[in-house]
Amino acid sequence: MIRFLVFRIGQAILVLWASSVAVFLLFFVGPGTNAVARTFAGRLGTPARLAQIKHDLHLDQPIYLQYLHWLGNLIQGNLGTDYYKGQSVDSVVASALPDTASLVLGAAVIWIGYGVISGVISAVRPRTFIDRGFTVSALIFYSMPTFVLGLSLIWVFAYKLSPYTQFFPFHGYIAFTANPGQWFEYLILPWLTLALVTAASYTRLTRTSMLEVLGEDYIRTARSKGMPERRVIMVHTLRSALTPVVTLAGLDIGTALGGVVITETLFGIPGLGWTIVQSITNQDLPVIMGIAILAAVFVVVANLIVDILYAVLDPRVRLY
Repeated sequence: MIRFLVFRIGQAILVLWASSVAVFLLFFVGPGTNAVARTFAGRLGTPARLAQIKHDLHLDQPIYLQYLHWLGNLIQGNLGTDYYKGQSVDSVVASALPDTASLVLGAAVIWIGYGVISGVISAVRPRTFIDRGFTVSALIFYSMPTFVLGLSLIWVFAYKLSPYTQFFPFHGYIAFTANPGQWFEYLILPWLTLALVTAASYTRLTRTSMLEVLGEDYIRTARSKGMPERRVIMVHTLRSALTPVVTLAGLDIGTALGGVVITETLFGIPGLGWTIVQSITNQDLPVIMGIAILAAVFVVVANLIVDILYAVLDPRVRLY
């Protein structure tokens, strides 16, 4: 176990280092020293301000020293300074991350729960009306763009049914610490929008994986020995079938934590996705870089957690 963790952590560090090199080359080396300083300073940057930014970012030094200084700040948790707004990128990310986390983690509970349950039912009752119903619904939601589903939910619950569904606010965000009840109300439609689109692939993946495991010899052996069907399905079949589902969940959650751009913009949630859209519009380079690095960290950490969960779910997997 310890050997496996050391090996995977080493791989994660290598991937993060490669990501940092890619971001540095893309944002620092590509545009050139003068262009980088001017972008950091904003449209109204004075010559004195440009010179100060070059000095602070070590742009007057060789490229490898620039990268080492920038990497050293990242290792210390310093994502840089937003010269455009006069504040640290860490504070910008810290204010936006809880909003994105509330949206993504809440939606993940819904899409994983619904996807797994519907997939199990479809696999246990293949080619029945229930199976075909889940298949059709998965196809519909999988084919539907996020903004179309979000606008449809707003139109139905916030407008057409507004006399009966007044607890469905459709734009804005209230922090959990400020008012837990309103926090929940403001996130109902965003949760459903993100979850229904994402859950479709989990339904199909769980169904396919369950059918494969149900055909294994050890499942037939368990049934021939008289083991209750519920135990065969829930303990032996589902546990082994969840391996690909966990893989997909790790990728989806890790990627979404980097910012759910369409959903956050549609519902006015000031999370990382909304922040990066505003930063791109304002050409706010430091914030874009900070969120890009943070998104890479989320994906790498999520994959590391998934690898560890493999051995918990499937006893055939061994951590060497």
